[in-house]
Amino acid sequence: MNIDTREISKKIKDLVEPVVRNLGYRLFDVEFKPERGWVLRVIIDKQGGVTIKDCEEVSRRIGAILDVEDLIPFSYMLEISSPGLTRELEKPDHYEFFRGRLVKVFLREPVSGKREITGYVEGVSEGIITLREKEKGEEIHIPFSIIARGRLEPERW
Repeated sequence: MNIDTREISKKIKDLVEPVVRNLGYRLFDVEFKPERGWVLRVIIDKQGGVTIKDCEEVSRRIGAILDVEDLIPFSYMLEISSPGLTRELEKPDHYEFFRGRLVKVFLREPVSGKREITGYVEGVSEGIITLREKEKGEEIHIPFSIIARGRLEPERW
């Protein structure tokens, strides 16, 4: 069976995003992949964080819609979760989602003489991630194409 997981994820995202937004949450991402069987993971966020009750509410609402729309023609597990404190950032949209938050990026090639940068996300435009470096406050422009890995960094007080 040839399955286009990206296409299924996009269709699901388009379907559930308005529902998630109307419930007061932000849709971080939709992942559809084989783990121990197929898993459809819908990742949500809200100011102050996501609780188990939040995940249950979203699961009930979108589970019913997914049953009606029947976009996935075989069995799968629906999982609702939050991005987590140290969430991996895999797409430019992920950086935009966490604008203002502290992130750490590991680069394939140096920018401003560094291969590892910790800073606050200032914005994303045309494949360029702009960070305000934590230590010096310097604004750094990083092409998304040279980011090997990126993740949220918990704020230490």
